[in-house]
Amino acid sequence: MKSLRYLYKIGRGPSSSHTMGPDKAARYFKAAYPDADSYKAVLYGSLSSTGKGHKTDEAILDVFEGDKIELIFGENATENLPHENTMEFFAYKNGEIIGKDRIMSVGGGQIVIEGKPELSEEDVYPLHTFGQIADYCMAHNMRLWEYVEMHEGKEIWDYLHEIWKAMKNSINAGLSTRGVLDGGLGVERKAQYLYNQSHIDESDITKENRLVCAYAFAASEHNAGGGVIVTAPTCGACAVLPSVLKYMQDKKGFSDDQVCKALAVGGLVGNLVKTNASISGAECGCQAEIGTACSMAAAALCELFGMGIGQIEYAAEVAMEHMLGLTCDPVCGLVQIPCIERNAVAAMRAINALSLANFLSTTRKISFDTVVETMYRTGKDLNAMYRETSQGGLAVLFHQGC
Repeated sequence: MKSLRYLYKIGRGPSSSHTMGPDKAARYFKAAYPDADSYKAVLYGSLSSTGKGHKTDEAILDVFEGDKIELIFGENATENLPHENTMEFFAYKNGEIIGKDRIMSVGGGQIVIEGKPELSEEDVYPLHTFGQIADYCMAHNMRLWEYVEMHEGKEIWDYLHEIWKAMKNSINAGLSTRGVLDGGLGVERKAQYLYNQSHIDESDITKENRLVCAYAFAASEHNAGGGVIVTAPTCGACAVLPSVLKYMQDKKGFSDDQVCKALAVGGLVGNLVKTNASISGAECGCQAEIGTACSMAAAALCELFGMGIGQIEYAAEVAMEHMLGLTCDPVCGLVQIPCIERNAVAAMRAINALSLANFLSTTRKISFDTVVETMYRTGKDLNAMYRETSQGGLAVLFHQGC
């Protein structure tokens, strides 16, 4: 299993798989064939279906700048593709092909280059399931964050402090911005409005919901506007984890060090999903993105409150279990409807999972590993039109500005 550095990435929105991944692929290919006098890129599957809404074309064209490149939106069908987010790059010299690569954007900004496994990052974790890790930690009287430190080294804390700072910056930027998001849907930024709607007689639970949602809307809107965010595990699901952690830090006074330990545990959960299933909406629907983010947030909250491994697993499991089957059907291919609200809903659900874990973890029947495998199988069974193609669901029934 890879380092948390490959899960938590600081980058520009709106999509880790459709913007960050193609940007990385384009940079790799251009550097591999610097002597070419022209290039061609062909987008397939979900990249072809929703690439314009996700700004895939801008990400690739910006890399090649003044160089001559032909960009083609190819076939939408995914049946014969190695991954639902597949690109092919061609390099030409004097009219002849001098290089070709097929590259897959597999989620979270990570790319896989066909036939070149040597480019893959090395594993740093020897265990690959929650059950294995939990058994090891309990046998050695170790918390999950200590397991992360053991394999990542103490320097991981400096990295996670940078991640936490970037997460808070994305929330603050979103809270300080008004206006309408680009794309043609006329979606107004609502984070600042939510944050300022306090009332004298507001109940504690109403205030909690309002503030958590304000933070989630802020980071999501900042992402939708192409701002700098942290993949957690993706751009489209970037707001769930930071919104609940910021709210709890503000309310309870947790230190940044405590929050970073929570980020380590949440990251470990996200890494398990990424390793054993998928965090790609194009591959497994939004359950792979928002579902994973909700599990990460629930686990992180449990760590923040000092809960045991069994409670952490219960919270992560229940958060994912009730996201099973969640479709990815972004209107106009934009990361706006239903994506922004969905981050807020998942953030509140993560807090619900924390509460349930506090009381019911001893009654758990389903393991986190089981629900992750179930999510993956469910995602593969979803009709392709519900996996980030914008060919079904809200994307078809809601017509405005596309």
